[in-house]
Amino acid sequence: MRRVLFWILFVCLFWGGNGRVFAQQLTLTGTVRDTLQQPLDVANVVVINQENQALDGFGITDDNGRYSIKVKANSNYILKVSYLGFVTKELSLQTKEADMVQDVVLEPQIANLEGVEVVYDIPISIKGDTIVYDTDSFVSGTERKLADVLSKLPGIEVNDQGEIKVEGKKVSKVMVEGEDFFDGDSKLASKNIPANALDKVEVLRNYSEVSQLSGVTNNQDNIALNIKLKEGKKKFWFGEITGGAGLDERYVAHPKLFYYSPEFSLNVLTDLNNIGEVPFTTMDYWNFTGGFGGATRGTGTNFNTGSGGLGLTLLQNNRAKEINTGFGAVNFGYKPTSTWRLSGFGIYSYTNTLMETEARKTYIVSNQTETASTNTDQISHLGLVKFSSNYKPSQRLQWNHDVLLKMSDETEAVNTLSVSDVTDNIVQNREQTPSSIRQNSNLYYTLNEKHIFALETQYEYANENPFYQAIREQQPFVGLVPLDENQNRFNVNQEQRVITNRLDLKLNYFWVTGPKSNLNFTLGTLQSGQKFNSGIFQILDNGSNLDFDSDELNNTVDFGFSDVFMGLHYKMVTGKFTFNPGFHIHNYVATNQQLGTTVQDKRFNLVPDFFVNFQMKRSESLRFNYNIDRGFTNITNLARGYVFNNYNSLYQGNRNLESALYHNLSLNFFSFSMFNMQNIFAQLSYSKRVDAFKSNTSIAGINQVNTTINSDLEDETLNATGNFQRTFGKVKITSGAVLSQTITNNVVNDAPRKSTSFTQEYSASVGTSFANAPNVEMGYRYAINQYRTGTASSTFYTDRPFVKMDMVLLKNFIFLADYNHYYYRDKAGSIENKYGFLNASLSYQKTDSKWEYSINATNIANNQDLNRDNYNDLFFSTSAYRVQPRYVVFKIKYEL
Repeated sequence: MRRVLFWILFVCLFWGGNGRVFAQQLTLTGTVRDTLQQPLDVANVVVINQENQALDGFGITDDNGRYSIKVKANSNYILKVSYLGFVTKELSLQTKEADMVQDVVLEPQIANLEGVEVVYDIPISIKGDTIVYDTDSFVSGTERKLADVLSKLPGIEVNDQGEIKVEGKKVSKVMVEGEDFFDGDSKLASKNIPANALDKVEVLRNYSEVSQLSGVTNNQDNIALNIKLKEGKKKFWFGEITGGAGLDERYVAHPKLFYYSPEFSLNVLTDLNNIGEVPFTTMDYWNFTGGFGGATRGTGTNFNTGSGGLGLTLLQNNRAKEINTGFGAVNFGYKPTSTWRLSGFGIYSYTNTLMETEARKTYIVSNQTETASTNTDQISHLGLVKFSSNYKPSQRLQWNHDVLLKMSDETEAVNTLSVSDVTDNIVQNREQTPSSIRQNSNLYYTLNEKHIFALETQYEYANENPFYQAIREQQPFVGLVPLDENQNRFNVNQEQRVITNRLDLKLNYFWVTGPKSNLNFTLGTLQSGQKFNSGIFQILDNGSNLDFDSDELNNTVDFGFSDVFMGLHYKMVTGKFTFNPGFHIHNYVATNQQLGTTVQDKRFNLVPDFFVNFQMKRSESLRFNYNIDRGFTNITNLARGYVFNNYNSLYQGNRNLESALYHNLSLNFFSFSMFNMQNIFAQLSYSKRVDAFKSNTSIAGINQVNTTINSDLEDETLNATGNFQRTFGKVKITSGAVLSQTITNNVVNDAPRKSTSFTQEYSASVGTSFANAPNVEMGYRYAINQYRTGTASSTFYTDRPFVKMDMVLLKNFIFLADYNHYYYRDKAGSIENKYGFLNASLSYQKTDSKWEYSINATNIANNQDLNRDNYNDLFFSTSAYRVQPRYVVFKIKYEL
């Protein structure tokens, strides 16, 4: 293996695509200034080889007007320098064998010049807060989808899940030709938009969907992408149809179709496969906002009415024993007039997942060890529909209205063999068909340059109805649940229903007090009403139901929550600093009715927040955020009757819960230099919970009964993230670290218990980006997970070296491969596992042909399982779950 990696690296670093060693290179440096000798930053500098008219290099000047470009020795070049508002300058250069210096002075452009011929696209250009990448300058021809292209652009990264990040910030919106592409999710864009359709990628920093608010709000963390298409992809249908088959009845079908014009756009995505490629997971569904954000977000109130999944097992890394999936999605945009735009999407996903897990849990208090073998069969039908209207008759008025419908139908059957102090065969069944509809209606009006109004409203209706069943050989929770003991097995069932109505409303008035300052007055309310019903019953051997009528096993709860608030913020820009201090004043009323009585919690509260931004350079800043949130629990934590969480876990709510206070601080540093292609970002965040919600658990053996209490035991979380990326010619190096420490204090068996989690993950990689040569990325990831509760502790280690490779063979063949090796172990030496995953593909497409033929192989080493570990206040756990075996699939793709 070491020899193979050595030769791969040798070929990629030293061998050109034309079969000869790269020519000797030297460095061309200089400064770009205006006629007053003032340096011009972010000027574009390119060098064009006069022999073959190829673009041999490019650079962008820094704050001092400096540039630096690698060029070939003993060559003739044309040096072109351009800057917005100045006349483009061309100089002839002849390089020798030593580094050169060439300064350039640009003259102001007095009038618009006609007949200017633009021959070369600048690889990277900066226009205010927009960075424009010419994608052809960075690709090698092996790219297949948007994610492959983005990963090669400086400052942009795509993680394993397909999420896009720019300068360390998550991209909140992806557009194609200015039209939303499945608003609320960047994964669908990164994994579906064809790479050969791209012309340019625009990174929109400090992005605001409402132009009137862009100058009075803080948008530093808002990033959007706009994809510009090649000319041949506009006003024409384009896309591709992919189909494939393999041994063991494996199949894949992936047609996708796109159409874009100034008035109308349409995207159609479909996917059917049983090879583990999940286009839309349950986690994606619950996290999918559709571009919706709460109207009362950022006001100092933390109140969540959603459940987010209701206890179904989530897929691990999109790998499982068996996965069958079907997916279909349609996205459209239409402009009836120049001032009115309609858009929307529909998404349907079907997934049948088989999971097999071997787990070991060590319960800290009881010193019990449970080993559990679990088989899970999960079926999910997920659906989303969104319709949006955007009416903007003038720059002063804008009205947006959105409707989002979410529906799902999910079932899960789990068979578990649990071995602890007793052995029990357990069958668990879960079903849920939750649905919700959410509407936004936002109106923005600019009276004049000094007075701006923004009215944001959101209404949500949700209906959640989870059903749970546990069939056990051993009687659970003796003394709490009065089961009929004269049965062959104990068939325990539980029905639940949560109905939610919620209204968020916020009115903002911005008074622009000067060119660099404004006052923001806020008035708003959050009104929520919820109903929760649940009941536990037993199905007897003869099929009849044994209902339990006691208050402890049933719930009928009405919960009302009211928040009326006002706020004041002042924003001021002075020099390189932006200050934005402020506060919100809240009047809270929370009321829950159950068991024939009412409990009410009233509170008047002032919560401050403070934001400061130090803009050291155009692309270098340091930001500090501090805010206080008051957190409120939802209705399920207030319900007094017992609710099953799992076969060995009961939960009982606490109707006397009060709110908790959250102190949040964050410090963000970001630096992006086009001069040396260097990208650095770091984040430090700290949160502290006062009078926090605590788990109060009674545990016997492996069985536990939980409730929630308020406690003056404070919880703390400290997170640190850092990333460094720099490009040296055609070589990019990346390194990063993520550290997180969490300290929680809960009550177990009436005794306070402190738990600490300290996780660390370090990574480093080096990769090449040659245009006509094989490319390789090699890296290493190292993770340490340390858990401590009371006097018990456990530490797990994971080493993960990896290598990725792509190359063009004989002009028409493309070979792709990636390998990840895992070495998982614990400090005690009781667990040790080594395994690796190798995937590869070989494709053939003749020049100018629309047909592509490929062979794709996954998990070539045919590994059987993966490891993970977890902890909480009650137990440490480590598990291995079965993954899909080796698949070899032959695919055919036709480009439309």
